[in-house]
Amino acid sequence: MGLMLTRDELAVALVQAGQGDRSAFRTVYEATSAKLFGVCLRILPDRQTAEDVLQDTYVTVWRKAATFDASRASPITWLVTIARNRSIDRLRSAAPMRNAAPVEDAHDLADAGPLASDTVEQADEAARLNGCLETLEDKARAVIRTAFFEGATYDELAKRENVPLGTMKSWIRRGLMRLRSCLEA
Repeated sequence: MGLMLTRDELAVALVQAGQGDRSAFRTVYEATSAKLFGVCLRILPDRQTAEDVLQDTYVTVWRKAATFDASRASPITWLVTIARNRSIDRLRSAAPMRNAAPVEDAHDLADAGPLASDTVEQADEAARLNGCLETLEDKARAVIRTAFFEGATYDELAKRENVPLGTMKSWIRRGLMRLRSCLEA
């Protein structure tokens, strides 16, 4: 288990790291590396690649810490977004290598890019999902988003919201049931 920091303490450490404070950067790393490694592992196929991407993530954090703005994002959301984007970039850059074919085969290969119709369909689905999320109670919407985007556990969410674990589980369960029925409608 890494170093435990409040959201404010983590934000302060990030700002200090952005000013070149190496010890603040170490604090950010110790407090968040386990969580960010989990994000990388969920996206990437193997542990070694996830470790490489985690290292890239913290190089990016060191370079970009000065751009962190606590009024626009929570520090953990900002960090998770960098880890997720780095992981997805690595996945995309590795994909063509695995599927490499001789140039002579090019005329037989389909375009790997999404069809325009698929892109429109995905945008429609995202809009529907956001629309359905907006129909949820504020608390349920917030915890479901936090669970999805930050990978927070029921336990972490219950502590953040200062409610019993059972209450948190029922908020999420009811919220997901409403979300499902909205999406199926």
